[in-house]
Amino acid sequence: MTAEEKSSGGIGKLYQLVSALACFLLGAIALYSSGVGLVEPKFHRAAGFALALVVGITASRSRREAIGRVSGPKATFHLVLDFVMLVAGLWAIWSFYSVQTQMETALYDVTLADVWPAIAGLIVFLELCRRLWGWGLFAVGAFGVLYLLFGQDLPGIMAHTGFSLKEVAEALWYNTNKGVFGSITNIVLSTVFIFIIFGVLLEGTGAGDTLLKFAFLATRRTRGGPAHAAILASSMFGTMSGSTVANIVGTGTFTIPMIKKRGFSPTFAAGIEATASSGGQIMPPIMGAAALVMADLTGVGYLNIIVAALFPALFYYFSLFAAVTVEARRQGIEVQVMSVDDQITKVDLINSVLFLGPILTIIGSLVAGFSTSAAGFYAVVVLLVLSVINPTVRSDPLRIWRSFLKGSQSGATLLIAIAAIGILVGSLDSTGLGLKLANVIATVRGESLFSALLVAMVGALVLGMGMPTLPAYLIIILVMGPAIQQLGVSMLTAHMFVFYYGVASSLTPPVAIAAYAAAPIAQANPLMTAFMSFRLGMAKFIIPFVFAFYPTILIIEDFSLLPFLWIVARTCFCIWLFSSALSAYDRRKLSIPEIVARFVVAFTMLAPDPVVHIPAILAGFSLIAWDVRAAGKLPQKAEASS
Repeated sequence: MTAEEKSSGGIGKLYQLVSALACFLLGAIALYSSGVGLVEPKFHRAAGFALALVVGITASRSRREAIGRVSGPKATFHLVLDFVMLVAGLWAIWSFYSVQTQMETALYDVTLADVWPAIAGLIVFLELCRRLWGWGLFAVGAFGVLYLLFGQDLPGIMAHTGFSLKEVAEALWYNTNKGVFGSITNIVLSTVFIFIIFGVLLEGTGAGDTLLKFAFLATRRTRGGPAHAAILASSMFGTMSGSTVANIVGTGTFTIPMIKKRGFSPTFAAGIEATASSGGQIMPPIMGAAALVMADLTGVGYLNIIVAALFPALFYYFSLFAAVTVEARRQGIEVQVMSVDDQITKVDLINSVLFLGPILTIIGSLVAGFSTSAAGFYAVVVLLVLSVINPTVRSDPLRIWRSFLKGSQSGATLLIAIAAIGILVGSLDSTGLGLKLANVIATVRGESLFSALLVAMVGALVLGMGMPTLPAYLIIILVMGPAIQQLGVSMLTAHMFVFYYGVASSLTPPVAIAAYAAAPIAQANPLMTAFMSFRLGMAKFIIPFVFAFYPTILIIEDFSLLPFLWIVARTCFCIWLFSSALSAYDRRKLSIPEIVARFVVAFTMLAPDPVVHIPAILAGFSLIAWDVRAAGKLPQKAEASS
């Protein structure tokens, strides 16, 4: 080993040590603030971003090393650049803390001297965002800064009155309501962070393996077999992990080969896993970070968010089960004996406590009136206590430590993304662009709620394309939220509407993150997998319209039992007709007129007017009856021809 390689290895170990220390401190602050005592707000935000800065820089180096080790002058340049970014970032964060302290004790106005650390901080965090999250989120943050600086020269509704450097610094950096250190940062630090740690710890204790086994047992006698198991496991695992990609990696590495072995194509195997994994974030009881943020932004209790999300999520997973059943019929796949051991052992029953205990703790804490963050804290404590029952954990106790650090690192990288979102929030709030866009959409929609929601859907998918769910949801609700609420839709329904499309954007070609994560596992074409995921997850594009027109589906708003049961039945029937039409198969291959008829009937039966939807339901039953009758004749024809 050369001296240069030794030096590089030593620097790498130093990076890892510093990262581990920063992750530990971040995790410790999250545990303390959620379950022990409050942390002074400005210190909490400053310390959180300072530690996230350290973790972000070390994580970006690790990603560079994974691509290929850099040596010579280029390695030196990266090292110097990392050091400059660290110093500049810490200087900017200290300036925020200092200015906020002075604002609390006296009338203080941001000076020109305060501008430069703020600009340095914006540049550092945007660069880190580019390294960790790609050009899409970087462009969002950069747009926020450039729009404030140069937007006065733009035409039409994009123009604003203009902002000086001091006003930009004050709006985006020295502000605890908006900007980098704004209210969204506070929500992530005080509520979301503890749940990110909880999700990774849950995976680290081995709960995911047990979930997978239970899923295979529950679906072993279905046509889809492992494909149905993937849906069930992904819904349970995804609600705890809150991450689509983590869900795919956690369950897909096992389920995708099994789905292919059953006889499904590689593209279908990857597509169903990607679609099921993305749905984990809309599945109660945990639902990931975006639902926690939604609870704070709307002022609706987290328990109410869980209740409201339940039936839309069940509709979504019913649509996936239907899609797999139809595909299995189309390919002639029958029920088979599972090749994995489907016997639940005593160890599996014991390990099931690892996910049942913490989830019941969360629900019980919320029902008892504890805060959301306190519920997350108690769930972590219960999980750590119960983890000793798993023999794997007892043989390797350090896996708990590694999971804790991994969870803190995930939270730190999320904070870097939130910096870019905060910049956009500050920009939109300062210029009023969101309200201007709402007025434009109101003009385009005319008097039609459906057309307005359609415009909002397209805008939401474009805005969220290529982004993780939480940043996508936040961007969409900032831009589209005011427009949707102007339609007379309630705040919760508007947030749920854009939340669904924030999740759906991970399945929308050409930038379908979930599909691109699943395709390599199945050795399938990524773009074809993206189109397959889009087709399989098509119900996710319909369900938001259902609860926008029928808010009784959300239970906590305008609930009435008979209308609720009626729309549930109609939606399930609609999903079946829709899924079979997309696959061009039910009990037999469907003709083109039948496909068109099913699409038309499926949409029409969701119309609010009974004069429209009752004939559509009767037409739907007629289509099913015709298919059953035609399928019954096929064997007789086959025998006659033979």
